[in-house]
Amino acid sequence: MSATEGFWPGDAPAQEQHVQEPEPALADTPGWPQPVEEEPEAEVEAEAEAAAEPAPAVVEEPEAEAEEEAAEPAVAATAVHVPGEIDIPDGVAVLEGSPSGADRTVGVVVSRFNGEISNRLLQSALEALDAAGVQEERITVMPVPGAFELPFGAMALAKTRRYSCVVALGCVVRGETAHFEYVAGEAASGIQLAGLETGVPVAFGVLTVDTAEQAEARIDKGADPARAALEMADLFAQVREQTKSG
Repeated sequence: MSATEGFWPGDAPAQEQHVQEPEPALADTPGWPQPVEEEPEAEVEAEAEAAAEPAPAVVEEPEAEAEEEAAEPAVAATAVHVPGEIDIPDGVAVLEGSPSGADRTVGVVVSRFNGEISNRLLQSALEALDAAGVQEERITVMPVPGAFELPFGAMALAKTRRYSCVVALGCVVRGETAHFEYVAGEAASGIQLAGLETGVPVAFGVLTVDTAEQAEARIDKGADPARAALEMADLFAQVREQTKSG
């Protein structure tokens, strides 16, 4: 039989190839010592240097600086308006009022809402008026339901023309709704409008605070609008006298 018997020409099967399996390496032989992989010299040196370097020291902030930073918000929270003097050049005419109560009649409108605060504001204002020389019989106090009604009371007193000035006192404490913004804003604009429409000085003495504790800390602020009203009354009187003499 020929080498191609039983197959088409060219279709003879490929001759089998005998593949010799590699002999197992000595390292794979059980019990043979395993080779130790050596780390590159550069990595070994880097690790040695890292181990030799001391850990970075933790720099603690000086106690004084830490205390100053902690105190900053408290300073900002307790900031107050500071009165000052105006520098006017020589030779310029000056009209300046004085918080004198001589011959002055004063109307005081006060809110009954938050009465504990309002009563003490009123006491502070009356003490300031007495110290300025305003006679007790020349003072009229008008209580109104709340801060929202203060502009109505101030307008009514100012329109009588019986008072040299009017002082509006009250307290509005912020709550959980927008009620605070409406009442405080309308009270401020209404009190100002009472003075603008009548030409009688009307001083704003309404505390607008976030908490009752803030109101307690400002309980003597009733004196400030009382003195401001007297000063503006004196200033208005000077303006009128200047107008008459001119």
